[in-house]
Amino acid sequence: MQSSRSSGGPLRMAVLLLGAVAFLFPFLYMFGESLQKANTGELGSVLPRPGSSGTQNYEAVNGAVSLGTSLINSGVFTIGVLLCTLVLGVLAGYALARLHFRGRGTLFATLLLVQTVPFQLLMLPLYVLVVRDYGLGDSYLGMILPFAVNSTAVFLFRQFFLQLPAELFEAARIDGAGEFRVLWRVALPLARPALLTGTLLTFIGPWNEFLWPFLVTKDADMQPLAVSLAGFMSNLRGTVDNPTGAVMAGACVLAVPAVVLFLLFQRHFTQTDIDSAIKG
Repeated sequence: MQSSRSSGGPLRMAVLLLGAVAFLFPFLYMFGESLQKANTGELGSVLPRPGSSGTQNYEAVNGAVSLGTSLINSGVFTIGVLLCTLVLGVLAGYALARLHFRGRGTLFATLLLVQTVPFQLLMLPLYVLVVRDYGLGDSYLGMILPFAVNSTAVFLFRQFFLQLPAELFEAARIDGAGEFRVLWRVALPLARPALLTGTLLTFIGPWNEFLWPFLVTKDADMQPLAVSLAGFMSNLRGTVDNPTGAVMAGACVLAVPAVVLFLLFQRHFTQTDIDSAIKG
């Protein structure tokens, strides 16, 4: 039995390595092409070569869109959405999971129904409400407000709080703790896996969001990175020597923060999955 397992080890490792290479190759090609001075159209461009590689595409992107300002705008937009999503998601999820009130089931069913409504269907009335009625065009609040409540995050936290033993909450209430204290002292310390999962899932959406910030921001100094890069990429012809390389450079800049966030939280995220499997 041990010999069959040992013989299958190298094969399993080879398959996993092949899958890793297939997964990483688009990213390597994107980075390698972003350093090319001219578009060769060859797969060999994934490897930077002396004399044919440089940072001119990144310099072109930075000169056209002001990466520093765009990154700050994207950071404020993303962090604002993230904070609102986590705070409101925790409060709503806890209420739907642990508080008993009339209409709780109907409210949760409505929450599930809202997830089936595409955001594009609500965009026009939201634009009229946020920009024309509230006057929040070209502002961080105008970008953040439509994404402040995330029904997926509410569902995530509700399901997590439902899995916790009811005795924990009853013991805290018997000791005289109010609901906010129970949430702060009992539920939140145990909710780190859900918080990490919610952070990773929520971050990608606003960081890559294009359509809504494009509608509400007309001032270039307020546009997040995705909107600025889209405007730059639509006017590439004749402005840079390697348009494909400039597109890849913009894609690299947009992808780096998400990759860094995943690498920083990878150990915790993996541990969360393992803990969930053990508990299950």
